[in-house]
Amino acid sequence: MEETIQKEEREIYTERTLEEAYNPKNVGELKNPDGAASITGPCGDTVQIHLAVKGDTIVASKFITDGCGASTACGSVITELAKGKTVEEASRIQDKDVLSVLGGLPEDNIHCALLAANTLRAALEDYKSKLSGEEERR
Repeated sequence: MEETIQKEEREIYTERTLEEAYNPKNVGELKNPDGAASITGPCGDTVQIHLAVKGDTIVASKFITDGCGASTACGSVITELAKGKTVEEASRIQDKDVLSVLGGLPEDNIHCALLAANTLRAALEDYKSKLSGEEERR
């Protein structure tokens, strides 16, 4: 049974997508993240992203999802793409960048890349709002 499922997955998903889905990077939460967001997509999958920022650079990023393998793969890729980038650079990461790394996704799963990109942007906005709040208190 498991062999049949894996064979079907290989017919649908790229090797990179399967690798990211079965061995995702950056899974989990950060204690006291500098920026965080959680978004539930139209399919019911929720992606949560936590960021740690030093200076203006993202030094750590983590994600959690209750979604499918494609959501897991997209969360893994988007957190890898964000690490080491400035906040401004990371805000320009789009769903097409995730799809490019994965080698594409089936039509039914393309929204997973958009969900990951939107959640990253929301976490960056959370960071910026916290930062501006600190500046106002000074």
